[in-house]
Amino acid sequence: MASTQRVLLSVEEYLAEVLALVRPLADTERVPLAEAAGRTLAEPVLARADVPTFANSAMDGYAVRAADLVPGVTLHVAGEVLAGSAEDPVFGRCACVRIMTGAPLPSRADAVVPVEQTTPVEGGVRIDEVVDVRRHVRRAGEDVRAGDVVLEAGVRLGPRELSAAAAAGAARLVCVRRPVVGVVATGDELVAPGTELGRGQIYESNGTFLSAAVARDGGVPVVASAVRDTAEAFTAALDELAGRCDVIVVSGGVSVGDADVTRIVLEAGGASFRHVRMQPGKPQGWARWGDAGVPVVAVPGNPLSAAVSYEVFVVPLLDRLHDRPTPGWSVATVVQGWSGPAGRRQVIPVFLDVDEAGRQVVRPAHRRGSASHMVTSLAAANALAAVGEDLTAVEPGDLVAVRRLP
Repeated sequence: MASTQRVLLSVEEYLAEVLALVRPLADTERVPLAEAAGRTLAEPVLARADVPTFANSAMDGYAVRAADLVPGVTLHVAGEVLAGSAEDPVFGRCACVRIMTGAPLPSRADAVVPVEQTTPVEGGVRIDEVVDVRRHVRRAGEDVRAGDVVLEAGVRLGPRELSAAAAAGAARLVCVRRPVVGVVATGDELVAPGTELGRGQIYESNGTFLSAAVARDGGVPVVASAVRDTAEAFTAALDELAGRCDVIVVSGGVSVGDADVTRIVLEAGGASFRHVRMQPGKPQGWARWGDAGVPVVAVPGNPLSAAVSYEVFVVPLLDRLHDRPTPGWSVATVVQGWSGPAGRRQVIPVFLDVDEAGRQVVRPAHRRGSASHMVTSLAAANALAAVGEDLTAVEPGDLVAVRRLP
């Protein structure tokens, strides 16, 4: 019979052990802008030109010389400039140019009067409200100057960051090489989705979650087929992955039972299995595999436990490989309470929102709150909430730590 004695660690203590398995990747790649989503910058992005590159209108309206304006004055419309135009209309006193948002400001103009502050009249346009010099004008270089740093190294590239890089003229970005992450789901009970279930069988979902999450977080997932609960099958899967992966994530078989093949095989090679004061996700383990000592992180097979363990322990590990910070936790107010276990930090999927007062508020993503097997709560959640080990009940109005999910 396997021993049930394990080292009992806090979340922070176990996370420190996991992070010690890896160092930031030194390899970099020059990546086309369109392929850089989810990657991490290895070198800063510098602006190739001023942004904006030319003075342009911030409004649809009329380009004017502010000195010509008094309330009620009628100006002759001497021309029109559209966005993308290279025209530079010349106009004299008591005249103006019709202009669209983003169009280059005529050289003789120094302000823009929005169309809603004017009235069309015979012979031109009447100015109903005057504007000052530079009003509604985006000046050249107002955002950044050529050579300025637009994005720092270490930034994770999402839609907003890629937009900034594109606006700065960067066609290719120097990024950290994406870590290759092996994914192994173990269990004799697992069958592929779409097939008929037999007695005692369940559809395999951890491989799907883990591979999608790894890709989301900038890794390259390499997924092993569902591995049977035999030492031979599990060893063969690890051997095959170790030759091409930077790290391997295993779900299932990490507890203390006689058939928990992940623990049995890895412990024979000197692995460390722990009990972590966390719910769900108490049993955890890590190891190094093969001659190269490839890091292996083992999480529970319960789908919700596996997902929470991934977010708490594997996400920071991947962030360290990328040499980027892990998103921190903020505070939110509970609007619907739930119960929790004594002596363990509860980490549950929640729905995070903002109320009319501007406060972050949360409620459980599943109507039954903290049930650790409720995998459907993942689909309804947009954040995780963490509750202290000394609390067994969370009431409306309580404050909890939250971290929004990507």
